[in-house]
Amino acid sequence: MPEQVAAAGGFNEQFSAFEVGAAREANGHCVAEEDAVGHDSYSETFILGKLDVADPAALHRALEQLRADLLADPYFKRVPSMQAERGKTARAFHAKDDVPEVRREVFKVLSQFDLRFYGVVRHKMALLAYVRQRNEREDGYRYRGDELYDTLVEDLFRRYHPLADRLEICFATRGNKARTHAFRSAIEKAEARFESQYGIRRSAEVHIVASTPPQKAGLQAVDYFLWALQRHYERDESRYVELVWDKVVEIEDLDRIEGGRRGLSTTKNAP
Repeated sequence: MPEQVAAAGGFNEQFSAFEVGAAREANGHCVAEEDAVGHDSYSETFILGKLDVADPAALHRALEQLRADLLADPYFKRVPSMQAERGKTARAFHAKDDVPEVRREVFKVLSQFDLRFYGVVRHKMALLAYVRQRNEREDGYRYRGDELYDTLVEDLFRRYHPLADRLEICFATRGNKARTHAFRSAIEKAEARFESQYGIRRSAEVHIVASTPPQKAGLQAVDYFLWALQRHYERDESRYVELVWDKVVEIEDLDRIEGGRRGLSTTKNAP
């Protein structure tokens, strides 16, 4: 069954890191979406992405086998993130925690699969300018972190969310229940706006549930895509995103101004 995974990062007022993910099942096809990035507390961007996985079961087997092989390799014997008690690479691949040698192997595995990535990007300074303008115009306005969830989730789902008989969105939970609720609420609002605008539901059934990266390989995969994209934006380091660029369908930079217009769409055919 195909799977789709969505991910995002840096999604709260304090700009601290967190991660969310989601999975969908439609007509016997599983789609996973996850939210992951924002690894750097002082990052300049918010990024939300979604990854289509044609064969999630095969991807899960491949990543599980890779992890087993790496854990059995004496070269990694004393690497802290590879120790089971740390609950990091030994439990699931996570680009922020994985050492460079592990990342390289994960990227090799991802290159072997039919994957399609979509992303939307917002710049924190542009968001700050927007908030200041609203404050000047509206005395009662106060920025809420949920606003960013709403706008980016709606943009991603509106553009890249195909119709399906049954939709299951499963996101990777974190300890903060407020963040989990905010992401869930944003997805529900995006679905309601689509139905209100077009007069149809994208799915007869929509279920929003939670999962974890160890259970969903798609969550681990989308984390790698978002980490690669974040390195490009935050450090001007493009070699990682270039490794997966043939699997990028579109990146929508909502705040970039070019030719007098705000918003730039980038695809693998028009980088």
